Amino acid sequence: MAKRWWWWRRLCGLQGPRASCPSGPPVLAALSLASIACLLQPATGLRCVCQLCARSNFTCETDGLCLVSVTHTPDNGMAYIRVCIPARDLQPPDRPFFCARSAPPSRTRCCNTDFCNDVDLSLSDPAEREADSEFGPLEMVVAVGVPACLLCLLVTAGLCILRGHRGTRRALHVPLHTKEPLPLEQVFIDEGTSIRDLYDNTTTGSGSGLPLLVQRTIARTIMLQDSIGKGRFGEVWRGRWRGEDVAVKIFSSREERSWFREAEIYQTVMLRHENILGFIAADNKDNGTWTQLWLVSDYHELGSLFDYLNRFSLSVEELVKFSLSVASGLAHLHMDIVGTQGKPAIAHRDIKSKNILVKRNRTCCIADLGLAVRHDSTTDSIDIAPNNRVGTKRYMAPEVLDDTINMKHFDSFKRGDIYAFGLVLWEISRRCVVGGITEDYQLPYHDMVSPDPSVDDMRRVVCEQSLRPNVPNRWQSSESLRVMGRVMRECWYANASARLTALRVKKSLSQLSQLEDIKM
Repeated sequence: MAKRWWWWRRLCGLQGPRASCPSGPPVLAALSLASIACLLQPATGLRCVCQLCARSNFTCETDGLCLVSVTHTPDNGMAYIRVCIPARDLQPPDRPFFCARSAPPSRTRCCNTDFCNDVDLSLSDPAEREADSEFGPLEMVVAVGVPACLLCLLVTAGLCILRGHRGTRRALHVPLHTKEPLPLEQVFIDEGTSIRDLYDNTTTGSGSGLPLLVQRTIARTIMLQDSIGKGRFGEVWRGRWRGEDVAVKIFSSREERSWFREAEIYQTVMLRHENILGFIAADNKDNGTWTQLWLVSDYHELGSLFDYLNRFSLSVEELVKFSLSVASGLAHLHMDIVGTQGKPAIAHRDIKSKNILVKRNRTCCIADLGLAVRHDSTTDSIDIAPNNRVGTKRYMAPEVLDDTINMKHFDSFKRGDIYAFGLVLWEISRRCVVGGITEDYQLPYHDMVSPDPSVDDMRRVVCEQSLRPNVPNRWQSSESLRVMGRVMRECWYANASARLTALRVKKSLSQLSQLEDIKM
């Protein structure tokens, strides 16, 4: 049920786990309107304004309705979305979700005459919204003037609700590994539009992702190509959307909380950053037997940092670019941006080389935010994931292993990220070639614990014996490796409060890049 309410909140223009949609009209009026909606069918070939349809002169045709939506922008302006809604998406028929009345700071309206969505809506004040929610003349006539038809209305409304439920299930039904996308005429995104174009044309500067209509359209027209990885949550596929590669993370229905949490974190205001994996869409897919939960993101063909380090050694330039880009992404996550469109501070809680992806320009981005926690600086409260997953034992900080971490103090989570990042720096530095010498790739503590260590194994090595990964002597012959060795040691101190901050690490590595004359 969690995912249904989440989409409903997005359709109502609200965000956050506690958001709620405006209440509907009284039951009698609702039944009356339901019967009327079942009798009135929109005309075929309805023409609407479509701001995403540049190739068709910003117009589209539909057998459904025209839609116009307005919402506030960060600079106190207003941003509009005008599109066609196909009849098959008008579910349930008596009160389509897409046309539901929205709460501030947005407003939505559907209509059924040519170009009727070429209007500018106003965001009304509370008094106007209250007046708007009252019965109109038509509703009053139906509710008061035809009491003799009450029984008929009840039967009609029941049939409409049943048909709407079946229609919704059909709308969400996509085969498990579909090879053909939905016909382009059934969607409202112009054929020549790329994902980057969509961000440029439809985002309002909040950095919180694409509108729900665009997300659903993209997710439902992706062709899965091949499986590129598996994990405890499910598996990752490479998909194609209009000639572009995308990554599709498919969660099993048992991992609904993880899917919901990761999608929620990715759509945090102002989260988008070049060193954080680009989120595209989230959707649910019903294959007739069970529901799949999809998370669509940018695709990076070079794979994870773990895979890359196993295959390739690094130059000094790659060493600095990899390390600095991860530090930049982590610093952005940890940063608290204050303001009406601010970003809460976020701690990742599962930093490791397998959760960092290598981009084509040889920089990195941080992925897998399913365990992330957010900090509300105004109330000093921590929003922690309600699931049973824990971080990777090999990368757990000493205070996590010995259970002394202060879960009520947000800085504790950030310091845990820094410890894990220090281990990632060690993995990267070992693969750097200096004087023709490099080490084979190994995981941290590879020579101290088994390939799949338990918490007790890690506690004995990290806490009781106070051991850390070995730093080779050859690193002293290179200024870059010497700086990396110093930084990583200051990241994995046993005393959490003594560790460097992500911003401090970023500044140190930025100075190193300038010293080596490396351009990011």
